[in-house]
Amino acid sequence: MKKIVVILLLIISAKGNSQFKESMFAKDPIINLENFQKQKIYYGYFLGFNSFDFKVDYRTVGSDILVKKTTGFNVGVVGDLKLQEYINLRFEPGLYYTQRDLTFPGFTKKVDVLREVSSTYIHFPLLLKFSSLRTGNIRPYLVGGVSATLNLSSNSKSIDDNYEQTFRVKPWTTNYEIGFGIDLFSEYFIFSPSIRGVFGINDELIRDNNPNSPWTGNIESLKTRAVLINFTFH
Repeated sequence: MKKIVVILLLIISAKGNSQFKESMFAKDPIINLENFQKQKIYYGYFLGFNSFDFKVDYRTVGSDILVKKTTGFNVGVVGDLKLQEYINLRFEPGLYYTQRDLTFPGFTKKVDVLREVSSTYIHFPLLLKFSSLRTGNIRPYLVGGVSATLNLSSNSKSIDDNYEQTFRVKPWTTNYEIGFGIDLFSEYFIFSPSIRGVFGINDELIRDNNPNSPWTGNIESLKTRAVLINFTFH
């Protein structure tokens, strides 16, 4: 899927390269979709990539749990409600695939050391978009808000724990988000690349049945951190 997305983006980029140069970066560009953002409500979709991490706080000082991040894939839809000329309310539900590999200290067997935490998230962010003045066919913006995330791969209902090689987290988490992006107005659509940070608020770890577990006993809290890169089309 990542290769397909990259190929599609390259095709779009190559096809529209000359048009973007002429319509966006020329001295006197042709104004594209001049009245588009005057609409009260409009919709779109996004494709993108993510990098999820865990922020681990410990009860006592000791060896850290190592978190290896991988690049995941995002896809979703966008609903945009205009509140004011420069402020929009956005709802961007999406599906996010990712994986984190946790390496626990103090073990000699690989079966005890490594936990592969694969996650499939349904992500529900409610965001405020603060746009700047439009210059030609370019309009930068800041975005921020809150979100709730449902982890379909949480293992929260499992009675097994790390003693049976099962790492468990809570199914729902809450987050705050902040980022920035830029709207690029082409002749037929708006292309909007953006980057956003996600910061988990609540502890999402389900601890092992043994309170002195060598895997979870010393963890005070486990919270998600993530970077999202989305390419939105309106």
